[in-house]
Amino acid sequence: MEMINKLENHHDDQYIFRSKLPDIYVPNHLPLHKYCFENISQFSSRTCLIDSATGATYTYANVELTAKRIALGLHKLGIDQRQVIMLLLPNSPEFVFAFLGASFRGAITTTANPFYTPSEITKQAKSSNAKLIITQSRYVDKIKCYAEENGVKIVCADDAPPPEGCLSFTELLITQSDYDTFLSDSVKILPDDVAALPYSSGTTGLPKGVMLTHKGLVTSVAQQVDGENPNLYFHSEDVIMCVLPLFHIYSLNSILLCGLRVGATILIMQKFEIKGLMELVEKYKVTIAPFVPPIVLAIAKSPLVDEYDLSSIRMIMSGAAPMGKELEDTVRAKLPNAILGQGYGMTEAGPVLSMCLAFAKQPFQVKSGSCGTVVRNAEMKIVDTNTGAFLPRNHAGEICIRGDQIMKGYLNNPKATEETIDKEGWLHTGDVGYIDEDDQVFIVDRLKELIKYKGYQVAPAELEDMLISNANIADAAVVPMKDEVAGEVPVAFVVRANGSNISEEEIKKYVSEQVIFYKRINQVFFTEAIPKAPSGKILRKDLRAKLAAGSLASN
Repeated sequence: MEMINKLENHHDDQYIFRSKLPDIYVPNHLPLHKYCFENISQFSSRTCLIDSATGATYTYANVELTAKRIALGLHKLGIDQRQVIMLLLPNSPEFVFAFLGASFRGAITTTANPFYTPSEITKQAKSSNAKLIITQSRYVDKIKCYAEENGVKIVCADDAPPPEGCLSFTELLITQSDYDTFLSDSVKILPDDVAALPYSSGTTGLPKGVMLTHKGLVTSVAQQVDGENPNLYFHSEDVIMCVLPLFHIYSLNSILLCGLRVGATILIMQKFEIKGLMELVEKYKVTIAPFVPPIVLAIAKSPLVDEYDLSSIRMIMSGAAPMGKELEDTVRAKLPNAILGQGYGMTEAGPVLSMCLAFAKQPFQVKSGSCGTVVRNAEMKIVDTNTGAFLPRNHAGEICIRGDQIMKGYLNNPKATEETIDKEGWLHTGDVGYIDEDDQVFIVDRLKELIKYKGYQVAPAELEDMLISNANIADAAVVPMKDEVAGEVPVAFVVRANGSNISEEEIKKYVSEQVIFYKRINQVFFTEAIPKAPSGKILRKDLRAKLAAGSLASN
């Protein structure tokens, strides 16, 4: 029997896939900020950040010093090591200073979308036990009640005088010369300490805090940009467009942290607008353009592209949602100087699982529609969704990844953690894909219930909870519907309560008052019953099939 097991294990080993690039040394004993600024002596006077809204620029030396001042400021405000601060901010230099300052302090940053509704923000602040919220004056009303009731401090990071009871960002900027003494004497950060706490729905259920450690984030950045032949070839002459929201892990990791590590210039744009984006590319000679498919689509369709000089762009990275072959080919024709490719990530995976090898310093040929090959210093396997058996090349199954970059687990949720990371340390993504004969990863489907609206996560469970709490609704299920612009939009199947005559418009309004715009219900289909398995689990596959058949009418 033991002999058979050994043979089976050996058989499994040949179906563990690794990067085409060799493994590298990863200094993941370093805290995240130390790692990001490890080579700062080579570029301390170079421009680190440009705020496109004001034209203000900050050198690497400025940014590091500001982050240390904030670390001391957080300490003086009573933020201890391993306590949580929340950043409720759009893209801005203050976001960068505060995130790095929290890292220097040994505190944890949870990031939230400032457009969230008060109840969405409150849920995350409560779940993460945030002690301090850094935001802008215009968002204070959303959190004021919660903050007052729970003794949470609010810091406003804008020029307007802070509302009553709030502190100004300048009060965080302690001007003393003892930062280094304080930081070396008082802060001892361990590799397994949590640095970032983004929220994700994972493969199922409600949003959960994803514990990303210093070691995990350092590993993830190194997997992308370190070594003689980096998978993602950024360098200190690059100007990287940061238009994707920093509260999302893709932007935080693959733009900000990777950019800092290599000494590049990061151009901060607060919000996407096609004309403004092109003006900035031309003005600052942007070389790296990390986007999501809706932005790529906007460029592909915009007649303005020919009016601007976009020839400085050498790399367009797309991530957060799959990009089809036709879209890739259209953009390639419009921007012939740029290498275009995709990465594949998931917050829980730290976040990058695979990266296009056309982005490497010594590039490889890549296929349209591929999400690249697995990152270095990590292992990937594809498993049969029914039996769990390892699958060979060109067989679709659930994508699993293992390595130091993956999350430590979900905050205060051991059950969900065990369902996502197995005993052998494999993180199960809930994505269905395959690896071909050239080690390229292709995603074909999603096991997980998540809806991806322009790369933003929408958790069906969250909307279902909301719908069912309405007295006029007996039962409900939410599934994705394909949409050319957004990729997917949430639609609801609803069973009316006895005697109720609630309308589609009333349901949409009820939900839209409680959620951010991308979680709004696009259509409502009334039905007699929601299909469920004996376990009570909603059979979303059946509902998706009904949608695909196109025979439904909302009423």
